[in-house]
Amino acid sequence: MTICPTIFPTKEKLLFRSLATIAIVFTLVVTVIPAIAQNQTLPGPRTNRPSPPTRDPHTPGYVAAKELPDGEVPSADADGNFIIGPTHKAAPEMSVHDDVPQGEVHEFTMKSGDSKFYPGIAREKGTFGTPDPKNPAKLIVTTSHAAPYTRRVTVYVPRQYVPGTAAPFIVGADGPDKLLFTALDNLIAEHRVPVMIAISISNGSGDAQGSERGLEYDTMSGRYAEFVEQEVLPLVESKYGMKLTKDPDGRATMGGSSGGSCALIMAWYHPELYHRVLTYSGTYINQQWPWNPKTPHGAWGFHDKLIPKTKRKPIRIWMEVGDRDLYNPNVMRDGMHDWVLANEQMAKVLAAKKYHYQFVFAENAGHVDRATKEQSLPEALEYLWRGYK
Repeated sequence: MTICPTIFPTKEKLLFRSLATIAIVFTLVVTVIPAIAQNQTLPGPRTNRPSPPTRDPHTPGYVAAKELPDGEVPSADADGNFIIGPTHKAAPEMSVHDDVPQGEVHEFTMKSGDSKFYPGIAREKGTFGTPDPKNPAKLIVTTSHAAPYTRRVTVYVPRQYVPGTAAPFIVGADGPDKLLFTALDNLIAEHRVPVMIAISISNGSGDAQGSERGLEYDTMSGRYAEFVEQEVLPLVESKYGMKLTKDPDGRATMGGSSGGSCALIMAWYHPELYHRVLTYSGTYINQQWPWNPKTPHGAWGFHDKLIPKTKRKPIRIWMEVGDRDLYNPNVMRDGMHDWVLANEQMAKVLAAKKYHYQFVFAENAGHVDRATKEQSLPEALEYLWRGYK
């Protein structure tokens, strides 16, 4: 129904116009003027992000995979591709059991001002990058600036650890990861994985291009692994009187989403430090920033060129993706922003290069799906540590 303003009595018309004027002035003062003064890009009209479509693992072009009975997970000694779901019941190892020794969990903080690797950045709230008109694979971010942060480092020490002995360990992103600690309590007690330390590192805040988290996790270089090696691990050893192994076969990385791609990036650029990688919904897409001509497609380059054209590295990898994993047509500017397709292509190139890997396609699962993780993490960790002596 359309209402014509002329039907309002004079006083009501004046009130209507006054309220409208106040609303416009308020918008200018709060949003537009500050943005212009700071040379910011104004956000476009708010739109609801569409729900990711449900993908069929039997789609032509996807990897050939063994479909398991509902509720089962792959064997911890099997390489290859598997389909699980649609129900995801938590594994028994994901619950605390009173008769199992519980590890100790410690925590400390690190300030950005003390880091030579990551002094801290942030992207202005409400601003986003824009595609380079000359190169749609390149995103331009103009609203990122220096910003301090404080990160937490959470350290899990199993009861079975003997102080002073060189221990294997796993480094995890986006910490703390309490599910990991619970799983390790039970798996270590059952002798299914070695007695290991878990170091769960929180990110420096934000997400994606222009943020501290994006800079740490999505950059295709050895920088994050070097940060962990030189600034995090020495603190862990000194604070808790432990010794971490230097043997790369006794070192693992782990993460979900960009933390997952970071886990592989750490091992890829520093295989002398890490041989084992575990990822949920790995962001093997084009999300690197700043743009680098040496790796112009970011982590999409892993399956596009790097793995196919590089001699096989001593890396063992477990990876998962959900049938409702991320896919946003609004950022499909370059054809390199589909998480399911990226992980499927990862499985193809890993198989072609004869890597030891296990790829799990989870039905009825979203991005870094918690239920899927609770179902599969014990088996994933056991697979990850196969062959460790």
